[in-house]
Amino acid sequence: MQNKPPQRIISVVPSQTELLFDLGLDQEIVGVTKFCVHPGDKVKRKTVVGGTKTLHLDRIHALKPDFILANKEENTREQMEELQRHYPVHITDMQTVTDALAMIREVGNRVGRGSEAGRMAEQIAASFHGFRPADNRSGPTVAYFIWRKPYMVAANDTFIHSMLEMAGFRNAFAERSRYPEISETDLQTARPDLIFLSSEPYPFAEKHQSELKQICPTARVLLVDGELFSWYGSRMLKAADYMLKLRQKLGLQ
Repeated sequence: MQNKPPQRIISVVPSQTELLFDLGLDQEIVGVTKFCVHPGDKVKRKTVVGGTKTLHLDRIHALKPDFILANKEENTREQMEELQRHYPVHITDMQTVTDALAMIREVGNRVGRGSEAGRMAEQIAASFHGFRPADNRSGPTVAYFIWRKPYMVAANDTFIHSMLEMAGFRNAFAERSRYPEISETDLQTARPDLIFLSSEPYPFAEKHQSELKQICPTARVLLVDGELFSWYGSRMLKAADYMLKLRQKLGLQ
C-alpha cells in the first residue's frame, strides 16, 4: 500500500471506474477509457485514454498518474507491463463474487477509502443473503451468451458463472472453461432450460431471440442486463434486486 492515498488516478476498467466514483474519488480520477460509461455525468468530464485493450500510452503519460487501476482479463498484459515500468499499477483478477468483494475492500484501502469500501462490500454481501447457489440438482440450466458470430458463452472460471450460481441458476456449460466458442450442435446437445442473451459485450437485441429459439426450441430465451451479471464493482449493489425480479419473471420465486 502506498504511504498516502493517490491523487491522480486512471482507471482502465469500466466497472472499477464506477466503483472509484462511488467511493467518492471524483476529484482524484483523471483518466478513464471510452467504455467507462457510469456514472455518465462524471466520466464525460475526464480524459479518455483509449479502449480497455487499446490504451494510448502517450495520453496516460501526459496525465502523470500516481495510481492506475486495471484488470487481468480486461486489459492486455503487454500494455500493463509497460505501464508498470513507470507507475503503480494495481491489477485485479476476479472469478467469483467472493473475489469481487475482496477486490472492493482492497481497492478501497489502496485509494484511502477503506471504511467506505468495507461498508459497500458488507451491503452487497447482505443483499445476496437470501440467495443460495445451485447445488447441481435443482435450479434451471442456463446458457449465457456473450457473443454472436461466432457464438460464445460464459462457462466456468468466470465471474458471470459465479453470479449465475449466486442467483440459483446452473450453468449449462459448466464443464467448459472461460468463454468458449460453441456451435449450434453444442447448444442443442446442452439442452439448456434458459438462454440468456447479454446486453454486452455483444449488444443482443429482441431480433436475436427468435434466432436462438429456432436452434433450441425447448429453451426460454431472454435478454438480460450484462452489466448486472458481469460488473464486479459497486454495480453489484443493484444485482441482487435484479436477480430476484428475474427469477420472479421466470416463475421461480
